[in-house]
Amino acid sequence: MGDRTALEALTQRPPAFLRSAWPWRCVAYLVGSVVPGAAVALGVIAVGLAGPPAGLLLVPVLLALVVPLIARFERVRLRLVDTVPLPPVPDRRRREIGGAVMTVFAMWWIDLVMLGFTVGGPVLLILSPVVQPEAGPALGAVASVAGVLLLPVAAYTITAWGGARGAMARAVLAPAGSELGEVVRSRARLVDAFETERRRIERDLHDGAQQRLVALSMTLGLARLDVPDDSPTARLLDVAHDEARQALAELRELIRGVHSQVLTDRGLGAAIRDVAGRSPVPVDVDADELGRLPAPVEVTAYYVVSEALANVARHSGATRATVTARTTAGTLAVEVRDDGVGGADPARGTGLTGLADRLAVVAGRLSVSSPPGGPTLVRVEIPCAS
Repeated sequence: MGDRTALEALTQRPPAFLRSAWPWRCVAYLVGSVVPGAAVALGVIAVGLAGPPAGLLLVPVLLALVVPLIARFERVRLRLVDTVPLPPVPDRRRREIGGAVMTVFAMWWIDLVMLGFTVGGPVLLILSPVVQPEAGPALGAVASVAGVLLLPVAAYTITAWGGARGAMARAVLAPAGSELGEVVRSRARLVDAFETERRRIERDLHDGAQQRLVALSMTLGLARLDVPDDSPTARLLDVAHDEARQALAELRELIRGVHSQVLTDRGLGAAIRDVAGRSPVPVDVDADELGRLPAPVEVTAYYVVSEALANVARHSGATRATVTARTTAGTLAVEVRDDGVGGADPARGTGLTGLADRLAVVAGRLSVSSPPGGPTLVRVEIPCAS
């Protein structure tokens, strides 16, 4: 992947950097400061022509007209030195205005002075035989060679300042935490949407497919009553009735896995006892007096316990497990222990990475202790503030 900012381009090897477009892009970026500079100059001239009383009243009017245009210009020309898209921020307009004010009152002339010294110096040295013929051919030739040798230094200098200037503009338009915050909010919205979809699927299965299977099982049972026991049809009806009952049991188990109705109706403690009771490994539960917690906390904790117990059954070789849940000082702490072989490692696909990602949405923390030979302890802490 190529460099996306002027500052990243500075890390290239010198031949690659000097052949790249980044020095020229930075020159164009700094030359763009002529625009706000010209706006300031025209404003000063207009204020001067208006005279002292009217000029003072004209200043806020000019700022109100010029600053929004400069704000748009600054956002567009930032792409010359920083090709990373700016993340959305809630106070975008205010930040753009702040960056424009900074440019109008300070940065434009610093850019032009830096450009003049960095580029103008070597160019004047190269042109010494023309602009200073009285210095003599020898001295002019030496100055020209010095100017040529300074051009690579100027390329680095102008790119460093252009990159730093772009970084300052980005810091004003989109603070460092805004992009990360938007990612976290987006992930939280995705999890909420996923939970809503899970509930919809559970409702559709419960009200649709499950009811049809119940009706089918009842119909087969009634049909069996009307058929003699020793007929071939009776045996087929018995098989069909058993298959319908088994399908209904599997569907109910699937519905319970998609979304725990116990969690919705009775809370986290009851839901933990429910999932523990269905585990193939015996599980002791200590989750009394939890009360009702915020829905995201309950759903996440239930997901963690379900996945942890599934990992115990699949990977640990344990003969017994324990689940403990407590709320202390506004934090829910859940621990899942087992007496298995240990060695749980997120890199080996045991589901621990998924648990950590899910917990990150609710600012939770995951810690795992699983030495080879066991035992394994998975501890989760989730803030309970709604």
